[in-house]
Amino acid sequence: MTSFLFGKLGYGALPFYSAIATVAASMVVLGAIGVVAFITYLRGWKALWTDWLTSVDHKRIGIMYIVVSFVMLARALAEAMLMRAQQVAGYQSPGFLPPEHFAQLFTTHGTIMIFFMAMPFLIGLYNFVMPLQIGARDVSYPLMNSVSLAFTTAGAMLMMVSLCIGKFSTGGWSGYPPYTELAFSPDVGVDYWIWALTLSSIGNTMTGVNFAVTIYKKRAPGMHLFRMPLFAWTALCVSILMIFAMPPLTVATLMLAMDRYLDMHFFTNTDGGNMMNYINMFWLFGHPEVYILILPAFGVYSETVSTFSSKTLYGYTSLVWATISIAVLSFTVWLHHFFTMGQNGNVNAVFGIATMLIAIPTGVKIFNWTLTMFRGRIRMTVPMLYASAFMILFAIGGSTGVMLANPGFDYQAHNTLFLVAHFHNMLIPGLLFGMLSGYHYWFPKAFGFRLHEGWGRTTFWCWCLGFIFAFMPLYALGALGMPRRSQEYFEGAYLPYTIVAMFGALIIGFAMVAMIVQLYVSIKDRAATNVFVGDPWDGRTLEWSVSAPPPEYNFAILPEVGGRDTFFADKRHGRAYRVPQHYEPIEMPANSPLGFIVCVDMGVTGFALTWHIWWLTIGGLLVFAIAIIARSFNRHTKRIISTAEIRETEKRWIEAFQFEPAVSVEDEVTNLNRGLARIPAE
Repeated sequence: MTSFLFGKLGYGALPFYSAIATVAASMVVLGAIGVVAFITYLRGWKALWTDWLTSVDHKRIGIMYIVVSFVMLARALAEAMLMRAQQVAGYQSPGFLPPEHFAQLFTTHGTIMIFFMAMPFLIGLYNFVMPLQIGARDVSYPLMNSVSLAFTTAGAMLMMVSLCIGKFSTGGWSGYPPYTELAFSPDVGVDYWIWALTLSSIGNTMTGVNFAVTIYKKRAPGMHLFRMPLFAWTALCVSILMIFAMPPLTVATLMLAMDRYLDMHFFTNTDGGNMMNYINMFWLFGHPEVYILILPAFGVYSETVSTFSSKTLYGYTSLVWATISIAVLSFTVWLHHFFTMGQNGNVNAVFGIATMLIAIPTGVKIFNWTLTMFRGRIRMTVPMLYASAFMILFAIGGSTGVMLANPGFDYQAHNTLFLVAHFHNMLIPGLLFGMLSGYHYWFPKAFGFRLHEGWGRTTFWCWCLGFIFAFMPLYALGALGMPRRSQEYFEGAYLPYTIVAMFGALIIGFAMVAMIVQLYVSIKDRAATNVFVGDPWDGRTLEWSVSAPPPEYNFAILPEVGGRDTFFADKRHGRAYRVPQHYEPIEMPANSPLGFIVCVDMGVTGFALTWHIWWLTIGGLLVFAIAIIARSFNRHTKRIISTAEIRETEKRWIEAFQFEPAVSVEDEVTNLNRGLARIPAE
């Protein structure tokens, strides 16, 4: 009876196997209790339910994605710091982390950073910005947008629960069999990993479909494809990548689950399977995934470099074609992830050449951004600082990538820290700096006030210097031959570099603290930094043509687009902010609890599958089916925003921009900026 009710779950699942695990689990539990207590103290449950958890507004969904991302970033950074500390303590000593615990940490760190930090962050930015940039009122499928968030959040919940109940996988973020097969990993750690990734990949596939259809079908009148901002172009390419790259991951994890749960042998070499089938499917997802992560940052830099250089983006058409080229080529290079696994020289040569080719369109982008800055009126705001640091650091990471594209060099360096240095060199400046640049750039649009500039600069320098100290020494360690995933080592030459890397990790930890302080100070001083008029950076694209934060319907009258940077041109010729003669009612999607129900239900179902609680698994799947069917009978899926409500909302905003004085962009980071910054006339 006990096994029927609880499956494999027992007292042994509690995190008392080490003091570190106990403290980490306690922090998760206390953090959850603290959040509940804080919301209760503010009496915010009703607002949380009506304005956020049941909302299908793309802007609110985007913000919730980013909140999930920041929570998971905090955990992954703590794990990274523990690993770095262990490597300092692990010279000729077991250190403080046993090998199994260390292996859990590098698995959760990689899994979280890719699937539950990076993906929610970029999807959140796209969700908030892309519909506004193309002149749409929402995405094509608002409810599916909410359900996509639900799947991703359910996967993130499983990751957090695994810290408190049971142990996580020790098989790395890529989960290679045969190690992750039942014979070698009989505990539930791999199952946590499988179901968290499966939920995430399903949600991301739906997001790709939703965004692609939105861009194809919802663009404003006159918004031809080659008039779209570069950020919207990267959204289109990333959406197509998600549609085709996520299903191989879903199939691979489900086949691995069938090996573990149903005694199948898809990946068991001795029983008719082939582990290389898994590795091919994983990297058919994995290398396009690299560009799913990088391209959004390229889109952000295209916006911030142009805006803060006060110039039209140089080489727009070449940037578009470079983006498309990267998206296409990303499907042709997956095999370079296993150059060491025994393919013949001809196959390795083909994929090595393809890998080198992908550097060309990436280089085009760097040159175009540099030429956009040339002779521009550059303002080194926080978003521009991230863009500038990216161009320097990413060029270093790109050159090491070209080195690793050589199969002979890769064979020597593949399992060393040189590779770890390379992909962090690509993902931190290439992804995280881009997302943080976008976070600072669009935060005023989302919340109606600017982030604190001083703390923003402190955060930037901590991220930048911390990255340099934490990861540049790993190139040297890799050249010296230090294997990656080393919990303990005996070569004295490694120790000084690991100490420097630990110092860098501490600086990155302070960067996270500085971000929290910045957010607190910014909220506290929000009245002084209010930018309700909505154009605090003298923006060029349509999202800056509405109030901050934007109304639910985005645009009272859908904009007419006559070229690239239409809003910027309209401002220069006195055509911006024209008051319409009349308004018409606007139909918007009604709130729905389906997303919240799916989130909780899929989280519970994933937990039940992990622990083999079959009655709860069946119940969870039934609840999901019933919720979807019940929703299909709901006839009240739309609501009408009346003309009077629109007129009143627009009146407040019109009065604000009519009476708010414009300030020079030189003063855009001061309290003089109330949301109307302009380049002074020459």
